[in-house]
Amino acid sequence: MSTVSDDTMPTLCLGEAIVDLICEWPGASFADADRFGAHLGGVTANTAVSAARAGAPVAIAGAVGGDRWGRWLGEQLSAERVDVSLLCRRAGEATQLAFVTLDGAGEPHYRLYPSAASPLAGLTAQLLDDAVSRAGALLINSNTLSEAAERELTMHARATALELGRPIVVDCNLRLHRWPGEREAVDAVLQCVPGARLVRANVGEAAAITGEGRPRAAARRLLALGAELAVITLGADGVLLLGRDGVHARVPAPAVTVRSVVGAGDAFTGTLLAALGGGDEGVRDALPAALGAAARACELWGACD
Repeated sequence: MSTVSDDTMPTLCLGEAIVDLICEWPGASFADADRFGAHLGGVTANTAVSAARAGAPVAIAGAVGGDRWGRWLGEQLSAERVDVSLLCRRAGEATQLAFVTLDGAGEPHYRLYPSAASPLAGLTAQLLDDAVSRAGALLINSNTLSEAAERELTMHARATALELGRPIVVDCNLRLHRWPGEREAVDAVLQCVPGARLVRANVGEAAAITGEGRPRAAARRLLALGAELAVITLGADGVLLLGRDGVHARVPAPAVTVRSVVGAGDAFTGTLLAALGGGDEGVRDALPAALGAAARACELWGACD
């Protein structure tokens, strides 16, 4: 079993911070949207903020542009007590913006500019070695696996964490528009499962990764593949947790009036990050709080509002 996370050391969250420009008019198409509000965004940034709000020391390693949006993201993260010393500002490059419209159920539709922004530009293997050695745990997700250079850095950080006994949390977060095809995305995520302290997937991601259509069977498959804890979020049906050492839980979701589901899963994962130091039972006991954080995010335009 992985070393239990040291609560005095920050969890290192590897990946993107972007600006979500959300049309705060549910049901509007991109053709109809004429006003967008700026919100902190990106799966890694959302997760880091949620972990910090739950009381965990957190650092983010990624890249933003050298423009005013990059400065704004750094200020927003710092205000939430997220360490941004490894959030590289890239002079002459633009920060990625995500224009977002929401359908009547709060489900988002994205258009990204620039479309090929690198979430880890400016980071090196040596920087990540130093950062992981000072971290209590490592968070990775599939957004830094779709391009070769970012995948190499992510897998290097993972290997370092395994060597040092740092717990690894894998948030599947499959975004297939980033990939040539689903098979490539699934294969990349599967490489991250062995040795992971916790793997979090929604029910669709779990089915794609494991080939198992039933959540409990998918969770068991993730354990067989080498995860210590498998957490499957089930939308309005709550969450299922299974552990290799016998811990299990099925927790219903609270009722919520959905405005936007942008970042709800990130709020859930971030809350669990703050519970890693409590062992299997600590993660299990944090599930209601994590579902509550996801529900609150659904009532907002952006997860970190």
